[in-house]
Amino acid sequence: MPKFIVSNSMHLEGSVSIGGSKNSALPILAATLLASGNSTIYEVPDLSDIQNMTSLLSCLGASVTKTDNKGITVCCKKPLPDVSSYELVSKLRASFLVTGPLLARCGRVKISMPGGCKIGSRPVDLHLKGLQAMGAKITQGHGIIEARCKKLTGTKIYLDFPSVGATENLIMAASLADGQTIIENAAVEPEIVDLTNFINLMGGKIVGAGTGTIKITGVEELSGQTHTVIPDRIEAGTYAAVAAITKGKIRIENVIPDHLKPITAKMREAGVTVTEGDNYIIVDATEKPKATDIKTLPYPGFPTDMQAPYSSFMTVAERTSVIIETIFENRFLHVPELVRMGAHVKIEGRTAVIEGSKKLTGAQVKATDLRAGAALVLAALAADGDTEISEIEHIERGYCNMDKKLTSLGANITRTE
Repeated sequence: MPKFIVSNSMHLEGSVSIGGSKNSALPILAATLLASGNSTIYEVPDLSDIQNMTSLLSCLGASVTKTDNKGITVCCKKPLPDVSSYELVSKLRASFLVTGPLLARCGRVKISMPGGCKIGSRPVDLHLKGLQAMGAKITQGHGIIEARCKKLTGTKIYLDFPSVGATENLIMAASLADGQTIIENAAVEPEIVDLTNFINLMGGKIVGAGTGTIKITGVEELSGQTHTVIPDRIEAGTYAAVAAITKGKIRIENVIPDHLKPITAKMREAGVTVTEGDNYIIVDATEKPKATDIKTLPYPGFPTDMQAPYSSFMTVAERTSVIIETIFENRFLHVPELVRMGAHVKIEGRTAVIEGSKKLTGAQVKATDLRAGAALVLAALAADGDTEISEIEHIERGYCNMDKKLTSLGANITRTE
């Protein structure tokens, strides 16, 4: 299996361009099932999660082709509603996002429970409760969920938690439902706005995306359109943390600075200089970083996906920091690996206490999930000696050409087969 070999690489400098958002591209690709015509999505990152989603679309009867400029064209004239293949669905949490489009368009869907990173409980009950409120009859058993309806009907749905996935699935389902659907306590992430912009291009009628209340007026049909995915704010935040932990200076291009404010605010609090342009930021971390506390929250709070990379940064900061994880209960799986590298971290429930200013040393470690893997790469850059990171297939689910991008900044990192 492939591995990363990383040697101490301080004071990284240069520029890096951020790719399209994985967390936008996945639901947008699922939304192409809502239309029978061609939809071309640009700036789709070349990641294993994307490859799994396009394989899923192909199994559902869609024609999927790659185009220039990182584009993918999807056409699904008559989708197949059976997605019960455990082998395919278990590879990708976002596979469940086809449930809403298939139910809305076909009147039924059969799907296995989704897989993905083992970062904690991620039930789909909010998705199902919303679909039931719209008239779907749902049965579950032996790891299979089946939903049926004559026609989904608009209604008012209150989400117990502002779940991104549930918000996306219900938006897509409601786009072809009879009447108006109102989703309250909806997720407000930029990826939600990106999805609704695409559906509105197709002829949808959605208002309120980016707020806690989203109103969707169902239409008879949607037509395929062309759309460009927004930049990946988590990839951008990770490279900001690369600059911070290596005391480097990196220009991060192709970003939307407003989407990064929860991250850059904490960087500034830690003593890192962040300069913003129209579509770039410059992260300058030549000073000794200061410990800062973070608490993960739904957007616009500090993102849970940045918790692990940021905690690596805190291992080299002055004094002690406290990290509180409120979203996923198993999001500290990277901590034992950081401890192997010399970090001083204590876990108490959903809280990590990090004693900073400790010397990190290279070790053999493994990536347990996507963001945990990124955290280990960051720690390895600041550690003395060599670090061998195994199971990097997790990292490559969310970061495209990470080794090449880091090498361009001066890092000593190689990928071995």
